[in-house]
Parts: sequence; structure tokens; C-alpha cells
Amino acid sequence: MKTRLFICILALVFTLNANAQTAKDVLDKTAALVGRKGGASANFTISGNKIKPTTGTFCMKGKKFFASTPNAKVWFDGKTQWSYMQATDEVNISTPTQAEQMQANPYSFIFIYKTGYNMSMKQVGGDYEVHLVAQNQKRTVQELYITIAKNYQPKLIKMRQKQNWITIGISNFQAKNQSDATFRFNGKAYPQAEVIDLR
Repeated sequence: MKTRLFICILALVFTLNANAQTAKDVLDKTAALVGRKGGASANFTISGNKIKPTTGTFCMKGKKFFASTPNAKVWFDGKTQWSYMQATDEVNISTPTQAEQMQANPYSFIFIYKTGYNMSMKQVGGDYEVHLVAQNQKRTVQELYITIAKNYQPKLIKMRQKQNWITIGISNFQAKNQSDATFRFNGKAYPQAEVIDLR
């Protein structure tokens, strides 16, 4: 009886370890594809409890990104973020938190999953669904669900900050080289904009 119980517990431990390893493998392959040296681009939709649903286009290269929607544009060069609001013709300069980067950069999960998250995975239809939970609940992004296609392209990201969920849909992913200039605000293109430095 004890031997049978021990074998059952051992099988359960191996199964849990296999699932965790598989989730990491899928995220590693996704990160390699999305985080390719030359960069990538995609379309996105974003919605949530406190966010008006919107669509846009997105470019990234390493930790740098550029997001454009009908009402706003966001540039991030890896350290500094410029947010341009068309309605007010203002540019806010800031150093964003992890959560703020996640809202503007749907692909930032490819960097954070290696730093303090427990992970598991299940199959949903023909896709992988990876679940990440922060080991430290004081982190700004406490929980994520990432739906990843069999070709390792992410399709949907749901992330939780406190009790608020944000959903980001991703489509038309293209592995396409991006210029570094894409990720920095060019004041000459917005000569009338008021620049507000919030750093």
C-alpha cells in the first residue's frame, strides 16, 4: 500500500515538473521568435476594466517598442518612454513601470517570465495556454494567461494588476527588421506638440 502511494506521488511530481518544463520550453521558443535580433511587427487590440477598447500597430526590437493607435503613439527606447496624445497635442516623457510597459508592449512577457513567476500550461484547442503567477504578489503584474499558437506566435495575452484584467489580442505577426530610430520620439515630426517631462 505504501509502495503504491509512493509511486502515485512520484508520478504526480514528474507530471507537474514535465508541465512546468513544457511551459518554459514553449515560452523560450516564443521569446526566441518574437525577440529576434532584427525585430518584429504586429497588429493588436486591447481592452480591459479601465481601458477603452482600441486597435493599433506595434513594432519591437529587444526591449524597445513603438505602438500606434488612432488616438495615441508610444515610443520606448529601452529606458525612456514618449507618449503622444493626438487630442491634446502633448508628449509626456516618462520612465515606465513594468505594468505600464506591459500595457503599451504586448510582448514584454517574453522578458518577465524568467524572473519570479510560477508557470503551468494546458492545451486549448490547437493552442498552448500558459499561466504565469508572480511569486511575489507585490509585483505590478501579478498574473498572466498567454495563448500561443503551435508555430509559437502569441495570439492573446490576459494580465492582472490587482483586480483589473487587461486583454491584448495579437494578429498579423511579421518577423521584420526595425530601425533603432523607430523607437525614439522625433520632435521635428510634431513641431507644435507641448512636451511634458514627468521623469
